[in-house]
Amino acid sequence: MSTIENIMTAVELLQTPGLGRCELVHGELIQMTPAGFEHGRIAAEIGGVLRDFVKARALGVVTGAETGFHIGHDPDTVRAPDAAFIRQERVPPTPVRGFFPAAPDLAVEIISPGDRAGEVLAKAKDWLGAGCGAVWVLDPETKTVTVYRGLDRIVVLDPDDTLTGDDVLPGFSLPVGEIFAG
Repeated sequence: MSTIENIMTAVELLQTPGLGRCELVHGELIQMTPAGFEHGRIAAEIGGVLRDFVKARALGVVTGAETGFHIGHDPDTVRAPDAAFIRQERVPPTPVRGFFPAAPDLAVEIISPGDRAGEVLAKAKDWLGAGCGAVWVLDPETKTVTVYRGLDRIVVLDPDDTLTGDDVLPGFSLPVGEIFAG
């Protein structure tokens, strides 16, 4: 990841074409390399499972990778998880033409080979601080899912464990091993 030093707003980010994969973190543009194949495969897998569960129960909306969420102001922060869920009662009645103006109820992040532990923790902190109910961090290397319900409520699930939606997605359950099965 590289940082461009100019302070930028969410509006400027939205109006600047050709930047590629990036996030805006406290006014600084963070550019990222494209995700690799395995990362994309896992993102599609978890996104598809979430979409099917949510759609069948009319619970809300699931978004795919690179959907921007405007979660901080002055300076602006726009994060883009690999998948996200927004409860139906929080979905605006008309289409959102820019970034979603708040945190999702659930953010899913998949660790890429170049990610540093501190960067992943910073994302989880940003999501939770903005009001996200849960953050799932999927690690393809260890085949684990770290569930953040708060910075003092962190659980690491192994391939033999089951990931549940708790109160964010009641009734959702998925064996962790299935997420990483290729």
